[in-house]
Amino acid sequence: MAIQLAGVSKVFGKPGSAGAYLAVDKIDLQVEQGQMLALLGKTGCGKSTIFNMVAGLTEPTEGRVTVDGRNPFGDFDAFRGRMAIVFQNDRLLPWRTAVQNVELGLEILEKSASERRGIAMSWLEKLGLRGHENDYPHALSGGMRQRVSIARAFATNANILLCDEPFSALDEMTARRLRGEFVRLVKENGKTAIFITHSINEALEIGDRIIVLKRPATIALDIPHKETDFREHEEAIRKRIQDVLAA
Repeated sequence: MAIQLAGVSKVFGKPGSAGAYLAVDKIDLQVEQGQMLALLGKTGCGKSTIFNMVAGLTEPTEGRVTVDGRNPFGDFDAFRGRMAIVFQNDRLLPWRTAVQNVELGLEILEKSASERRGIAMSWLEKLGLRGHENDYPHALSGGMRQRVSIARAFATNANILLCDEPFSALDEMTARRLRGEFVRLVKENGKTAIFITHSINEALEIGDRIIVLKRPATIALDIPHKETDFREHEEAIRKRIQDVLAA
């Protein structure tokens, strides 16, 4: 199992105190190798808290989180190069060119200069950015900057990709093209991905499994989303999700 949450709860503040806030409530969740999981829910339902625990940025108050059998918070350094994050904003370094931004993770992994450049250029080409490798972020459109961010994530060859609403700041046409490219690259390269979204349409486009969360983060729906079933039952699936989110 690539990712597992067993009885996981997260409380902000001192548990039992008047100011304590329960963000995640006893979640059990397993994500298989090669799965593209869409984590769907309204703002404030605990999606980002789950994301941060899987990323090793915070630890659960109760329960256990494991990624590839290890604790991402306690063994944080062990995940260098094994896990990559694509954020809502591109988070490119403005003083570095596109290719230099893609090389950043490879520098941390201490790859040689020639190897870094070759890998970075390959991913920029796959994402349609050949000819823009020497452009600085201010000279790139929002969609192009996010392509650089995606290239940076894939360049390290991390097995697990965590994506925090990476296309929400883009116009819908650009976002849709990037979603399609992202799914293709994840599948072609055998990655495991968790994709946070608050959009039903995006979850249906991206996920081969959709988890719908209610606040505090508990699993309200767990929908295996296979392409053949989706075409036949799209409206029924959409209505089930809408009913849960509206409740």
